[in-house]
Amino acid sequence: MTMSSASPPTSGPSAPLHVLGALALELKGDAAVSRSALPRHDAGALSEKIARDLAGFAAETAALDLVTVGAHYDPVELLRPGWPLHRELDELSANAPRERGAGDAGRVIAFGAHEQQLPGALAPSPDYAGGPLRLVPFVLSGDPDRVARVGELLESSLLERGMAGADTALAAQEAFGLQVEHARYLTVHDLAAMMAMQYDHAGLGPLWPLLETALLQPDGEEWLDAPPEPLIHYSEGEARIALFSPNAWHQRYAPEAPCGTEECREKLNRRYQHFEARLKQIAAVLGAHGVPVTFVHCDGEPEPGQL
Repeated sequence: MTMSSASPPTSGPSAPLHVLGALALELKGDAAVSRSALPRHDAGALSEKIARDLAGFAAETAALDLVTVGAHYDPVELLRPGWPLHRELDELSANAPRERGAGDAGRVIAFGAHEQQLPGALAPSPDYAGGPLRLVPFVLSGDPDRVARVGELLESSLLERGMAGADTALAAQEAFGLQVEHARYLTVHDLAAMMAMQYDHAGLGPLWPLLETALLQPDGEEWLDAPPEPLIHYSEGEARIALFSPNAWHQRYAPEAPCGTEECREKLNRRYQHFEARLKQIAAVLGAHGVPVTFVHCDGEPEPGQL
């Protein structure tokens, strides 16, 4: 699936483009969340409000199919190579009927839970519940030229003026049983830019170029080679992380003269333990974003092609 109007179709000249985005719900404090998924009726009611809001930003949206789900997710569940959550929405909607006489109007397709089960692979992961930002994803599809125009408008406007309608925010709050501080619309590009800033503030800025490549150019290549950070090579859809032995780590990250005192050795050991903790943290972040991780044992500087 293509991510926005700027990208070409992926499956032939007749394949429609897609605009991928989300209703972003910024929650108040540590308030409890009652429900992660809605029954079909409630999901449909919320989707109608989302469709109306989006048409207010770009009128031609009303002529496109809007596909969404009555569920909310953590950003890491949306920001994954290949956009699997959005792709799942698009694939599940393929069999939705189109009413006769609908003319130029787009469909509004909302997936909800039946007996507390969402269809396909739409169930939010409990591993990422509890975050302050929850996302209700949507896909817009239809005529490629129209999608292109809508995509350009949304990409240029949502980040600045994409606030959801007050009744939409209230509907989401009541349906999910949570407390909303702000509700706004984002494209996946907007979401990626927001996460880049958050990761930078959290000390994970050096990792973002590699993550961005995995998201926007999954067939591309990127290195993280900036000591004291771990050495990582993203290529062929996976991140290969150098797992240095203590001696190899010493040669690469602490090449100063050998320590002759116990105090110095303890200091180096603490640095090595910090490096190991950082390596595990980065591997966990990559895994959360759906980037496969392979550890490559290195007893010295990696040979060409080893990573």
